[in-house]
Amino acid sequence: MFDVHPGRVRFRHHSALAVAALIVLVSGVPLATAAPYLWMVLLVPLAVAVWAWRSGTDADASGLRVRALIGDRRLPWSQVDAIVPTARGRVAVRLVDGGSVALTAVTAADLPRLIAASGQSTDPGGSVQ
Repeated sequence: MFDVHPGRVRFRHHSALAVAALIVLVSGVPLATAAPYLWMVLLVPLAVAVWAWRSGTDADASGLRVRALIGDRRLPWSQVDAIVPTARGRVAVRLVDGGSVALTAVTAADLPRLIAASGQSTDPGGSVQ
C-alpha cells in the first residue's frame, strides 16, 4: 500500500493487518484475565498491530527513510548504489559501502514509483544514477 504526497511517496503495509491484530488483541483479553501470567499473550498481537501501523518506507528527492517496529533509518541517495528486487518479490537497496537494506513494504511492482520519487533515472542495468 502506498500514499502519495507532493515530492514524497510512502509505502506501508495494508491497514487490514493492524485491524486483524487489534481484533486478536481484544479476543485474547478473556484468556489473559484467566491467570496472572497469561497477560503476556496480549503482547504478540499488540506488537503486530504496532509493527503494521508503523513500519514502512518513505522516499523523496533527499533519500529514503526505512521504518521498523522500533527505530528508523535515514538513507540519503548519495549512500545508495543500486535499488534491486529480491528473489521474494521485495526490494532492497545496495549501499556504496557494500551493505544492503531491505525496504519495508516495498514490492518489485512499486519500483517505478520509488524511482520517480527519487528524481533519479535508471540505466539499463537497473541501478540508480
